Amino acid sequence: MRKAMAGVALIAALGLLTGCNDDDKGDGGGGSKKASGAGSSAHGGEHGGGDSGDKGGDSGAQSDEAGLQRAKRKVTLEVTGEGKAAQPIMYMLEGGPYYASQLPFKKEKTLSLTPAQQKVGQLVTIVPGSTKGSDGMLRPAPCTITVDGKKVADNDDGKDPEGCKYKVH
Repeated sequence: MRKAMAGVALIAALGLLTGCNDDDKGDGGGGSKKASGAGSSAHGGEHGGGDSGDKGGDSGAQSDEAGLQRAKRKVTLEVTGEGKAAQPIMYMLEGGPYYASQLPFKKEKTLSLTPAQQKVGQLVTIVPGSTKGSDGMLRPAPCTITVDGKKVADNDDGKDPEGCKYKVH
């Protein structure tokens, strides 16, 4: 008897939920029509975006012309120390992340920045890993970032645990 009542309750609950779904489908149908209208305007927006994308293609051609105005920046990442870092050095320089562990570490790269990258900057980072200090304690290794021969970031001789980061413009 309990099983029969539980079965009836389950079927009733499913029937009510299905009934709600039918109502939702009715509303959803109207909502779908509204959504279709919105979808049409959204698609129109996409087509409009495509039209502006065509205009964007024209500006893309301008970007190609502007691409000739790429800025070249010589970036040097350095981590000083001797031997091997207790933790790997992680750096990001035009992609990445990349890893290294041998000290001293030095990586040079000439970045070719687009006009957009020149405006917002391209992030360059070093997480120097840990080395043993003179007291035997692990501490961050000293790191520096140099752009076009000018030091733009350092970690205060290993005192800043965040490492070095800089946006190259």
